Amino acid sequence: MVKVRAEQPLSTDGSVDLSMWVNQLVLRNPGFDGPRLQSACELSERAEERAIASNTIWAEGHSSFRIGLDMAQILDELGVDEDGIVAGIVYRAVRENQLTLNHIRKQFGGQVATLIDGVLKMAAISNIQFAASERVLGQTQDQKEQARRMLVTLVDDVRVALLKLADRTCALREIARGTPEKRVRLAREIVEIYAPLAHRLGIGYLKWELEDISFRYIEPVAYQRIAAMLDEKRMAREEYIHRVIIELRKQLRFLKIEATIEGRAKHIFSIWRKMREKGIPFSEVYDVRAVRILVSEPRDCYVVMGVVHQLWRNVPKEFDDYIAAPKDNGYRSLHTAVVGPEGKALEVQIRTHEMHEEAELGVCSHWRYKKVESGEEEEPEALERKLHWLRQVLDWQAEVGDDTDVTGEFLNEAGADRIYVFTPDGHVVDMTIGATPVDFAYRVHTQVGHKCRGAKVNGRVVPLHTALATGDKVEIVVGEEEEPRREWLYPHLGYAITSRARAQIRAWLGRRAR
Repeated sequence: MVKVRAEQPLSTDGSVDLSMWVNQLVLRNPGFDGPRLQSACELSERAEERAIASNTIWAEGHSSFRIGLDMAQILDELGVDEDGIVAGIVYRAVRENQLTLNHIRKQFGGQVATLIDGVLKMAAISNIQFAASERVLGQTQDQKEQARRMLVTLVDDVRVALLKLADRTCALREIARGTPEKRVRLAREIVEIYAPLAHRLGIGYLKWELEDISFRYIEPVAYQRIAAMLDEKRMAREEYIHRVIIELRKQLRFLKIEATIEGRAKHIFSIWRKMREKGIPFSEVYDVRAVRILVSEPRDCYVVMGVVHQLWRNVPKEFDDYIAAPKDNGYRSLHTAVVGPEGKALEVQIRTHEMHEEAELGVCSHWRYKKVESGEEEEPEALERKLHWLRQVLDWQAEVGDDTDVTGEFLNEAGADRIYVFTPDGHVVDMTIGATPVDFAYRVHTQVGHKCRGAKVNGRVVPLHTALATGDKVEIVVGEEEEPRREWLYPHLGYAITSRARAQIRAWLGRRAR
């Protein structure tokens, strides 16, 4: 079942009792290496102490060590394996240059270092200015959509995505002490990129937290108004839900159906979105009063649905069977709205315990890097199939409703077969895998390609036949005259691989010959 968030044990001076923290983590995860986890915690703590001593502590006094523990807590709730937990503990220290990847690789192994490196590459997305639509390199592109596609290519391991979600969740919790501008910027990034990622991975409890906190910063007046309306009649609503639960339990006991019935949490962002999309007042939002019923077997879900509809009249067009037709992210449940006691609208969700765990933890509920019964890890083919599924899940353009005109080139090639690089101004540009600085120069502009004399990638001078990688920042050094080289066309030299660049070079050489 879904794990309950554990509190961090504190010593008398307010610091974390690491031994107790690690012991609790190992108790929840038999098989974890306690000394290894302890070593990661102590390394992160010492790194921060050195940073404080040298006055290089990172922005606004946040503790990278404590945030590392918070990330580990979230990852533990998501069922991530030991390497993922270790990566979470030390990630912030690496990001803040308190530790190096080489140090991590030597002490904790290549897996941990690779995970952290993947998350560091994803951090480049935070530098994008998310304008609704703008012209980049001569064509209209949606930078949010480019960022999402870039995100897909960076995720070769689902743990990288989970580490990034944990990092952004911690950042959002900590940003309350930041300036209003920083809060809004982070909130927009999260609601446009990472909340949809959590949704598409099916991690419901993180999605709701990310959306609600982001909404509080982006639309503070609307947030406070809805929160006040929820608080205004909280006692009466809780009493109402209590009476509904008593009636349901009585009916289900009569049918000898074992069920867990509880009031469902109200998410302010969800309420606001329904009010805006449907143009309805707060009083007509059905899930302000809501219950969730958990049973053992799928067939019991439909029996319980019948009981609910016998007790109270259902609201037309407010019934959804996501068990027979699951959502794209695998979510399964029955949803209905009824006119409950006293003529008040009531939402009811019905699902099995297994479905509920999947709704809360999504991909993590069935992929936890655990050993199979034989004691061996899963077959590589099985892991590859799951990675393929994850790549499909991450393509969520339809979910967020963007209206972007994706070019034919994009339609003909899968996102996994592209790389995404940055211009010096921070725009994301898609390129064919294997593309070089010469290809990039011609992608920017034909004259830039013709005048290309050199290139810098991530601030370092590189040969013009260097293959670019996702996340690279590319700067082209140009000369005064247009003079593309004939050798750029020789395939064995690998200077230009894209059809656009090769066509432009051939055209220029043809004009000069004439």
